[in-house]
Amino acid sequence: MPEEENPVPENERPFLGARFWFWMFFLFLAFAFAFWFPKYLNVEEQRYISGGMPKSMAEKSSAEAFPAFPPLDKTAYDLKMEELANNLPIEVKYKVIKREETGPNGQPVLKDGKPVFAEEKAAQEPIPAVTRLWPPIAAYPEGGAILPFNRIVAFYGNLYSRDMGVLGEYPEDQMLSMLEEKVKEWQTADPNTPVIPALHYIAVTAQGAPGADGKYIARMPESQIKKVLAMADKIHGLVFLDVQVGKSDLRTELPLLKKYLELPQVNLGIDPEFSMKNDTPPGKEIGTFGAEDINYAADFLAGIVKEKHLAPKILVVHRFTEHMVTNYQNIKTLPQVQIVMDMDGWGRQANKIATYKEFIASEPVQFTGFKLFFKSDTEKPGSSLLAPEQILKLRPIPIYIQYQ
Repeated sequence: MPEEENPVPENERPFLGARFWFWMFFLFLAFAFAFWFPKYLNVEEQRYISGGMPKSMAEKSSAEAFPAFPPLDKTAYDLKMEELANNLPIEVKYKVIKREETGPNGQPVLKDGKPVFAEEKAAQEPIPAVTRLWPPIAAYPEGGAILPFNRIVAFYGNLYSRDMGVLGEYPEDQMLSMLEEKVKEWQTADPNTPVIPALHYIAVTAQGAPGADGKYIARMPESQIKKVLAMADKIHGLVFLDVQVGKSDLRTELPLLKKYLELPQVNLGIDPEFSMKNDTPPGKEIGTFGAEDINYAADFLAGIVKEKHLAPKILVVHRFTEHMVTNYQNIKTLPQVQIVMDMDGWGRQANKIATYKEFIASEPVQFTGFKLFFKSDTEKPGSSLLAPEQILKLRPIPIYIQYQ
C-alpha cells in the first residue's frame, strides 16, 4: 500500500507486523531442523533398532506378538500318559513268613508255655519283571501342547462328497449340531479330560483317474478350505487337513498347504492307504508310508511351529494294516509335533478292537486314535457303534476320536 494512503501514522503503528513474526518463526524452525534435529537423531540411534522403535518397545512388542506358552508340567504330563496307558496293575505274589518273637533279653516270648510267632507278608522273590509298551518313550512336547490333557473329537469328510464322511453328508448346521452332541457324550463319559471339537477335512483326495498331472489326486480349492476354517471358528474347534497323496508324495503336497498349516488351529492328517509306491492306481490296493514319510511330515510341521512360534502341531496317521506303516520303530517324536496313530478300520466291534490291538497298541509311537463309521460299523445285522464307555476301556485309551 502506498505510504500516503496509510491512514495510521507511522509512530502509532504496532511494534512489528504479523508477517514479521511469521518469518522469524519459520527461520527458527529451519535453524532447529538444521542444527539440533541431527544431534537428536544421533542420540536416538542408540535406542532404536532396525524396525524403527526403541529397544524396550521392540522387546515388548516381540513378546506380545509371540506370547510364551506356559512351560510343560512334566509331572502332570507323565501322570496323564500313565492314565492313558491304562495298564493292568502288576500282579505280585506274596508269601507269609512266621518269625518267633523275642523279649528284651533275647529270650523267646511264651504264651501258655508256647512260643509266640508274628506273621509278616513279603513279596515272593524275584518280583516279576513287567514290560510295558505304554506309555512309550517319546519326546516331551513344548508348552501349549493339546495332548494328552485334552481329547479331540473330530468329524471327517469332504464338502464335495456325501459318501466320504459326515462332514460333507449333512447341511452345515445339522452337522455341527451332531458334532456338539458327540462332544457332550465324550465329556460325560470322561469328565476329567476336556473335549475339543474338530473338523477333519480331506484337502487332497485320491482319484481313480490320473488327472492332468498324472498324480491321481484332486486338490481342494481355497474356497472350500476357507469354508471349513469358518465352520471350525463357529465351534471354537480345530481343523485337520488330510492328505491322500495318490502317486504324488508328501514333499510335493505339504508345501502347497503351508499357509493353512501356519494357522494355530490347523493340524495335519496323512493317509497311507492312498500312498501308492508302484504303478497301481489308488483304491486298487492298500498303499503305504514308511517311517521316512512320517518323519518328513513331522519335520515339516516342526519347522512351521518354530518359524511361527506356535504351540505343538498334531499329526494324525491313519492305519488298519501292518503294511500301511513300515519301520514304525524309526518314527521320530519331536517337541513341536504330537503324533497320533489312528485306527482307521471299520466293521463289527470285535473286529475293530482286534485291529486296534494288533496294529496300533502293539506298535507304540506316541498317542492313539480310534475311528468310528456311522454307516460301515453298523451295516451288518446286530452290529452297533462302539460307545465312548467301551473305547475308554481300551489299553491304551485313545485320545483322538474320529467319526466318518
